Amino acid sequence: MTRTREHGRSRLIRLATTATAGAALLAACTTTGGEDGGGSSASGDVTVAGTYPIESLDPQGAQGASTGTQLAAQEIFSRLVKPAADGTLEGDLATSWKADKDVTAWTFTLRSGVTFSDGSALDADDVVASFQRMIGLNGPNAGNFPGDTMTKVSATEVVLHSPAPDASVPGKLGTFYVLPSGVGKDDTAFFDHPVGSGPFTVDAFTPSESLVLVPNKKYRGAKPELNRVTVRNIPELASRMTALRTGEVDVVWGIPDDQLASLKSQKDLTVQTVPSSAEFTMWFNSSIPALKDAKVRRAIWQAVDFKTIIGKLYPDTGKAADAPVTSVVLGHAAQPAVTYDPAAAKAALTAAGFDFSKKLRLQFANDEFKPFIQAVVSDLQKVGVQVEPLEKEQAVFTEDLLALKWDINFQQLATPSYDAASNLGRLYTCAAKRMGYCNKQLDGLLAAAGATADKQQRTDLYAQASRIIWQDAVGMYPMSVSIAYAWNSELKGFVPDASGLPDFAPVRTGSS
Repeated sequence: MTRTREHGRSRLIRLATTATAGAALLAACTTTGGEDGGGSSASGDVTVAGTYPIESLDPQGAQGASTGTQLAAQEIFSRLVKPAADGTLEGDLATSWKADKDVTAWTFTLRSGVTFSDGSALDADDVVASFQRMIGLNGPNAGNFPGDTMTKVSATEVVLHSPAPDASVPGKLGTFYVLPSGVGKDDTAFFDHPVGSGPFTVDAFTPSESLVLVPNKKYRGAKPELNRVTVRNIPELASRMTALRTGEVDVVWGIPDDQLASLKSQKDLTVQTVPSSAEFTMWFNSSIPALKDAKVRRAIWQAVDFKTIIGKLYPDTGKAADAPVTSVVLGHAAQPAVTYDPAAAKAALTAAGFDFSKKLRLQFANDEFKPFIQAVVSDLQKVGVQVEPLEKEQAVFTEDLLALKWDINFQQLATPSYDAASNLGRLYTCAAKRMGYCNKQLDGLLAAAGATADKQQRTDLYAQASRIIWQDAVGMYPMSVSIAYAWNSELKGFVPDASGLPDFAPVRTGSS
């Protein structure tokens, strides 16, 4: 899609004046969509630059949990239940769902008359076969359903059985997509041109480069008004921003704070940030002697001026966190702020007998977080706490995380199910052994919250659990993360998504 530029410059003039930048972009990232491989040239065509590459279209395989695959899957396939843009759950293939008394079995009633893009009917057999395929592949999404099974009751009804009470099942099903029955575990050919029941079908796909989507003529809902959506991978941030400013792409998200001011000044762009389920989380390893005492952990938290750090590094996309999970997550309950007071922190550490001569190992992954980590280390040094920042490759980071080979662990932790069960209920139990912390009272609260489908009861129980986590300073919880989006102002119906997975089905252009 082309858009009217300031001062009435035509697209031809714009392309001429940006030929060098455009050529560099095209050389760096070739796409299969559009006649010129760059921005949208036909009315009703939209080009977007996703945050991460799409390496696979199989939502049940090894890449199933990746942001790129999830972005593609939600447009090509359908789910029983899906999160709306604000994180609230809504039916997709399911018209209703309910749990049994013990919350160990969830019954889903399916829409009738749904077909796949090839015209074949979608029914309970496809849902059950898809669930079995996901579990059989044992990919990352299968890990949400340990020991779970699914059975068919009728053509329009399935039941998901869990070995233990699990009130978070609907939220976790946001990563479960339904394929036609008969797709094998290693059926790579199917995903060259997958058959789905989502709003779009695949016109062309080059892994890690581009995905071209066109409307699914058999879609059960309102048909997309766009003629074509091209999702490009532009790895370099500078190139991605240039492509947005020159109109080669119409939508970009995951934009750093230092880029937002200039984008906001561009009149033909709309810029918006939305709260996400992600939170900067800094667990303490409570199993080591230096951090075993909650008073020590809380004093370290008190020694860091997170408010100032956030204001300098993340003025638009950061906000001081007030709970172990963000406000968009079911179970969020605000806690009292931990006040920055370095003098009180040092006094508390001294009184607790903290050994200032030993360094604490602070591990993190991804270079983008280095300025934040350095600021934290600097503040701790001011009160005499020595910290060694350790940046690790993602694979090593994950391995060391599980092995507790760290003293403080930083990660941007999201809750994609929008349910505290998959964050607090999964990570903070004694059995999880994630941060060397064990509290039987907390275990009881988390178990009770997972054993009832009543939202208010669950919220109350998670509020009690959050209070313990916060007061015991199981970790430091500095910042809730927002996602920054920028898009062509001529697009209509575009809604920024809290997960970084915008849906393009309702989007239309000024000429579509």
